[in-house]
Amino acid sequence: MARGATAAWRLLDSRAMPDAPTVFIVDDDEAVRDSLRTLLEVEGYRTAPFGSGLDFLEAFDANHRGCLLADVRMPDMSGLDLQEILNERGSTLPVIIITGHGDVPMAVRAMKAGAIDFIEKPFSDTAILDSVRRALAAANRVSADRNLAVEAETRLQTLTLRERQVLERLVLGRANKVIAFELNISPRTVEIHRARVMEKMQADSLSHLVRLALAARVQPGPG
Repeated sequence: MARGATAAWRLLDSRAMPDAPTVFIVDDDEAVRDSLRTLLEVEGYRTAPFGSGLDFLEAFDANHRGCLLADVRMPDMSGLDLQEILNERGSTLPVIIITGHGDVPMAVRAMKAGAIDFIEKPFSDTAILDSVRRALAAANRVSADRNLAVEAETRLQTLTLRERQVLERLVLGRANKVIAFELNISPRTVEIHRARVMEKMQADSLSHLVRLALAARVQPGPG
């Protein structure tokens, strides 16, 4: 790992809580890195600057939360290359592309690949801060969705086979009488299973139950 990357990561590890969201800054221009870092830290953001995409990738852990500010044109790896590699690794880190006026077509490609925003140089403080706020809000939504999926999957494991069958049909919108017919049980038994499913999944409504089931990637029963 390059010396600059090591220093950046030591700085990151020494600040706040390990899971605190971080604005990762990747730009080969030291003056730009310092300017962005100062701006963001004055606003209370945690930052980790890197001089190249390679340094960032060598240090990055997918468990770190936050967003990425990356310049399009860098010697060893462009911001687009960096974004592509992160996508291949399944990263959900929101990406903001920084671009010169001549790089706008490249930035549009980055947006199509999932970038949150692209900001043209010379950029204003307001543009950077607004974009970072949007990116971190998106990161928070992804984190919340991931946490919900983990919780829902854990609760799903507590269901019996019959309760799972009832749940699958509830996700399809089946009425109790229809579920009873399909499973060859009484409507009253369906009601009992449904109540137990609601309790075990910790759902306070049918719509909440469906959201939890979809978060846990429940495959609906027979159509």
